[in-house]
Amino acid sequence: MKHIIILLSGLLIGTLASAQDNTLATANTGGVKVVKDSRLDLLIKKQIYINTLAIRNQPGFRVQVISTNKRNEATDMKAKVMQLYPDYRTYLDYQAPYFKVRVGDFKSRDEAADLRDKLSSSFNGGVFVVPAIINLQPEKEAGNEESY
Repeated sequence: MKHIIILLSGLLIGTLASAQDNTLATANTGGVKVVKDSRLDLLIKKQIYINTLAIRNQPGFRVQVISTNKRNEATDMKAKVMQLYPDYRTYLDYQAPYFKVRVGDFKSRDEAADLRDKLSSSFNGGVFVVPAIINLQPEKEAGNEESY
């Protein structure tokens, strides 16, 4: 009885071991089939978009029109700048306790100085070029083939 059980277990193990090799070799033609969730593609596209946004935020310069601790005064000034110069993006930044209205996104100080000269004629008080983290537009970036 003992010999029969050993013989049957040996045959069973031998056929299972050879069956694994044979089925893998005959089932696949050498290629690998990857099964993935379609949401992974969406996550990859979203990460690419986030990475391109990080590239768009670069050090540059803006023109500061006003720095005040009165929010209403700052919002009024922002509205006035937006009416007079609609081609430039206008920002209202809060750095406690001051509200600052800043205009434009420039890579060089010279470009910002040109706008400063235009704004100086319209606004009295101090109009300054200040360093800031700017937002580059996709069409202004070199080598950007795809926009989101």
